[in-house]
Amino acid sequence: MPTYTIQHITEYRYDAPVIDCTNLVKIYPYQSDDQNIISQDVIITGDPSINFYIDYWGNRVGVFTITEPHQLIKIDSRITVNKENNPKKLMLPLPEILRLDYTLPEHIISQDKILEIIRKAPATDDKKQLAAWCNEYVYNNFKYKKGITDAYTTLDDILKIGGGVCQDLAHILIQMLRTMGITCRYVSGYICPNKNGMRGQGATHAWVEVWLDEYGWYGIDPTNNIWVTDTHIKLSVGRNFNDCSPVSGTFKGIANQNLSIYVSVGYEDGHIIEDTNEVVMQQERVLIPAIIPKKYFEQQQQQQQQ
Repeated sequence: MPTYTIQHITEYRYDAPVIDCTNLVKIYPYQSDDQNIISQDVIITGDPSINFYIDYWGNRVGVFTITEPHQLIKIDSRITVNKENNPKKLMLPLPEILRLDYTLPEHIISQDKILEIIRKAPATDDKKQLAAWCNEYVYNNFKYKKGITDAYTTLDDILKIGGGVCQDLAHILIQMLRTMGITCRYVSGYICPNKNGMRGQGATHAWVEVWLDEYGWYGIDPTNNIWVTDTHIKLSVGRNFNDCSPVSGTFKGIANQNLSIYVSVGYEDGHIIEDTNEVVMQQERVLIPAIIPKKYFEQQQQQQQQ
């Protein structure tokens, strides 16, 4: 049972003061049989109170609000976790409403391309075999490349571009599987360092879980063409990335925002892998007027003079 230490820093910077910033954070590891959370500390700028709830998909969600004027929010999560590769599973049936949610494919313009791909699949009813075939197809036919997509890239875009990052490859695999009638879900988490040099390690990662009635959820990773191992740490699950976004929220003010994500993953032998990602944001100023107290600007001027 390997032990990992993970630091995940999310930092938002605004080019003008904003207020009433409310955020949903899904940075709390998913409760499952194969991972044991030893400890987690979350430090947020201003030390706001955090309220928790379990969402529709079973994720633990934290909610906090920063009402005072600010130009920086830093969310620093530090986790120590044990991962078990072959846990004793408590098998529970999948509720029919969730099965439906996880089986209906997304409506896209380029669905004919998905249909063309899956016509090449082997003639079998074995869902695990079909999932493995689809996984290998995505791995071999879609490029893993950073910088050609962003958080707003659609499935149609990915099919046209022919590649992307782990998030994009997971979305293509999900569309293929659901079109075949196979129940599956999107998974957000981390892939931890090992000697195999897998793509995406040391950073936030995404993969897919397939529902197999005789087993339950079975993880598969199209970025690396493997079934999930004890190097994958699960944060949240859902139909797609939007259900699993680690941080999302709103603010009041007329400002652009820049997002930076830093992840450090350490193995028990002391080996550490780090990754920093400057995320491209839609740079449209929020047209919500905000009344910023005069004392805030006076404090800013005093700090600049010191």
